[in-house]
Amino acid sequence: MAKDEPSAPQPQSQTGTPQRTTVTVNDTEALTMYANFCRVTGTPEELIVDFGLNAQPVGSQTHPIKINQRIIVNFYTAKRLLAALQMSIQRHEATFGVLETDIQKRMKRVES
Repeated sequence: MAKDEPSAPQPQSQTGTPQRTTVTVNDTEALTMYANFCRVTGTPEELIVDFGLNAQPVGSQTHPIKINQRIIVNFYTAKRLLAALQMSIQRHEATFGVLETDIQKRMKRVES
């Protein structure tokens, strides 16, 4: 299944308006996995983002977190990803409210 998605803004046209190109994406062989843990490491040339499932998000760890996916990107791609994620989270929070990332604070709200 191919999808047409707009790419990053291109240089401005002669009229001064940004030009956008369309990129065709084939995601028929993409793997879908759930992750509630990520770790970012890297080198001067690239970022390494590991995703996994933390079966014990609260309390002390008794088992290591198994990394299921590793994505390696250059810093240009990472910056575009950062902007796309930031925009998506801003839209989500505008609709559903602020996301609390501190699990201890979330647990206190549930107990109240």
